[in-house]
Amino acid sequence: MQTDTAISVHGLEKSYKNVNVLKNIDFTVQKGTIFALLGSNGAGKTTTVKVLTTLLKPDSGTATVNGFDVASKPDNVRRAISLTGQFAAVDEIMTGRENLIMIAKLRYLSNPRRVADDLLRRFGLTDAADRRVSTYSGGMRRRLDIALSLVGKPQIIFLDEPTTGLDPEARIEVWKIIKELADGGTTVFLTTQYLEEAEQLADRIAILHEGRIIVNGTLSELKRLFPSPKVEYIEKQPTLEDIFLAIVGKKEGK
Repeated sequence: MQTDTAISVHGLEKSYKNVNVLKNIDFTVQKGTIFALLGSNGAGKTTTVKVLTTLLKPDSGTATVNGFDVASKPDNVRRAISLTGQFAAVDEIMTGRENLIMIAKLRYLSNPRRVADDLLRRFGLTDAADRRVSTYSGGMRRRLDIALSLVGKPQIIFLDEPTTGLDPEARIEVWKIIKELADGGTTVFLTTQYLEEAEQLADRIAILHEGRIIVNGTLSELKRLFPSPKVEYIEKQPTLEDIFLAIVGKKEGK
């Protein structure tokens, strides 16, 4: 595997009972980039994340994360990654600072308080650091959740629908954080069903539909799959939503 590859997946399959959820999927993610896995509910996005983060074993195929096979070297994979799920995994009884200090201690980091203070500052939570998390807004909880994921400076972070349920202002805050992570060299694997989110953030976009990756490329490459722009008074470029609906519609019509 090339040294600039953070995640490599080949022929990955996963079934639940008799339902084939992932059907022979392939993709790679380069280090320091944002990769968006786009799809509707039930497409298999979360199952893919669970396999890549060692929470589920694949039925067949291979997946390597940071150079380690997820099935045979799960401990090595876990040391390099962090996972933020669809719902904020924070302790609401504790303060923001206490949450961060606890995770830093669990990771056996030296000077957990300094680690907590640095992350609180980075995520704009210093003023709320000593308030109980139960008093935080949805956007603040999500920022704290992502901050918790960065304790220990993981090389790869998985964000499974990180802006679900957030208002537009909070969503934009999270987008800014995700861009800053990638700018700092962190590899970001993002799942989303928000087309605008993938369009705004991702270096590469893969569309997962009914367990299969039906297209994978940059936004410009995906636009080339769409019919030529209509010429009215101005040239209208297709949005990612247009592309997604056109591609998925074609597959369903087969």
